[in-house]
Amino acid sequence: MKTPIRVAVTGAAGQIGYALLFRIASGAMFGPDQPVILQLIEAPVEKALKALEGVAMELDDCAFPLLKGVVQTSDPTVGFKDANWCLLVGAKPRGPGMERADLLKDNGRIFIGQGQIIDAVAAADARVAVVGNPANTNCMIAASQAKRLPADRFTAMVRLDQNRAQSQLALKAGVDLTAVKDIFIYGNHSPTMFPAFAHATINGQPATTVINDSAWLQGPFCETVGKRGAAIIAARGASSAASAANALVDHVRSLVTPGAIHSIAVKSHGHYGFDANVWAGMPVRTTTPGSYEVIPSYAMDDFAKSKIAATNKELVEERAAVVDLL
Repeated sequence: MKTPIRVAVTGAAGQIGYALLFRIASGAMFGPDQPVILQLIEAPVEKALKALEGVAMELDDCAFPLLKGVVQTSDPTVGFKDANWCLLVGAKPRGPGMERADLLKDNGRIFIGQGQIIDAVAAADARVAVVGNPANTNCMIAASQAKRLPADRFTAMVRLDQNRAQSQLALKAGVDLTAVKDIFIYGNHSPTMFPAFAHATINGQPATTVINDSAWLQGPFCETVGKRGAAIIAARGASSAASAANALVDHVRSLVTPGAIHSIAVKSHGHYGFDANVWAGMPVRTTTPGSYEVIPSYAMDDFAKSKIAATNKELVEERAAVVDLL
């Protein structure tokens, strides 16, 4: 039996957390032979902590063989202590009438504190995956506080967009989901993100050949993927918690699987024309468990360049809105 790894999760009693924790404990994220200790962090609010207590009881009742311990806390110093993976799920949601800039600053302050504490107390090999929106910029803020952990340890999730794009291409082509390969997300996790359909394949053929409909690919396809979250809220009256949790499982599973090619949001370093200091979705290849290299070689046509320019503009504007926090 391997040594257990410590997995810290913020917002652990929330909807995404509730859909996530049982998947981690079952082995879906780190594999069927990797034991885990869950370190569950919630806000210091009686209702949230009581809900967290109930979640921990359910985890006990599942009798997961891989689950070797559960920590419940409202103190992030305790929750992030010696954590090998820090999954930052919790964030303040955007309320009625709230401007995006206000949301950025409110969440920015949360992620400043989390970034500082993770850097101080997490394990030497700690990796951070940010889900709480606006995920790219929250990830950038947390990384900006780190002095010990390098920037490449901090990633934000665009896997939900990738999964949505893969599903939409399969539905349009009338093929099994597994027939769709190499669909990657560029830019922000927002409606401006770009699913680069020109690089995708369907049953080994270019997606643009199988789906010979550039108007659909450039229009409804991109719009459906970009606005899927809002469509789900309109349909079920709540956000896409289960699919977000599933995407985080995929995000981390791909990051611990050498050779996996997938899209995550990382510090861009200027790849694909992004500002060098924003966190942008792009394709990566996992090299060793937890480490990756950006794949910089995909050629972009004029449409793709225009979409990347638009999502880069949004990321730069978000960074400007929180520059006083960096």
